[in-house]
Amino acid sequence: MAIPKEITFVTFDVYGTLIDWETGAYEAFKREADRDGFTLERDELITLFKDVQKQIQAGSYELYAEVLRRTAVQIAKTLGWPLEPSRAGFLPDSVQRWPPFKETNSVLQKIAKKYKIGLISNIDDKLLGQTRRHMPLDFDLVVTAQQVRSYKPDPAHFAECERRIGGKKGWVHVAEGYYYDVEPCLKRKVPVIWVNRNKETLESNQKKPDAEAKDLREAAKLLGLS
Repeated sequence: MAIPKEITFVTFDVYGTLIDWETGAYEAFKREADRDGFTLERDELITLFKDVQKQIQAGSYELYAEVLRRTAVQIAKTLGWPLEPSRAGFLPDSVQRWPPFKETNSVLQKIAKKYKIGLISNIDDKLLGQTRRHMPLDFDLVVTAQQVRSYKPDPAHFAECERRIGGKKGWVHVAEGYYYDVEPCLKRKVPVIWVNRNKETLESNQKKPDAEAKDLREAAKLLGLS
């Protein structure tokens, strides 16, 4: 597949692509751990967060706020931090403070002038509503895990998006997560731009995305915007 010449609709993953969830989540954990005099290493925390969340989301569907609470409890247990489960709400409560990347709003505004835009996210509607305050744009389409009652990489988000758009013609998805977004797009033959912020290298058995960018500005150029 290649990026289509006639683009009409651009969708984005949210957390990792538009929103710096790693900084937001780390700061929330640090703030809570500081109350107990417990020290966290950022890299260790983020790696644990990804692993624990993937495991929880692979189970039966539950709201993302609950996924975050369970993630906080499991991480604390793994690290030997005596966090009372009743305090685990600090993590979903922090989502409203997770910051957008510096280029997010300027690039989104530029893309929105030329194409229809949408969000495809592994989150619930309430938490996404809090995040959208950081991105004061009108999106033409929003698909959440709550709406399809499953988590990417399950294909339900993309099937629902295709249904609402009315097909795949002219649609391009932009995402940072290879596992959650790029792989399912490649399977469904949805053109995808991988925003490889962390400079990951693919294994020999992993398929290359249709295009790769280091950030949103570079992705915008691939979408035909200067």
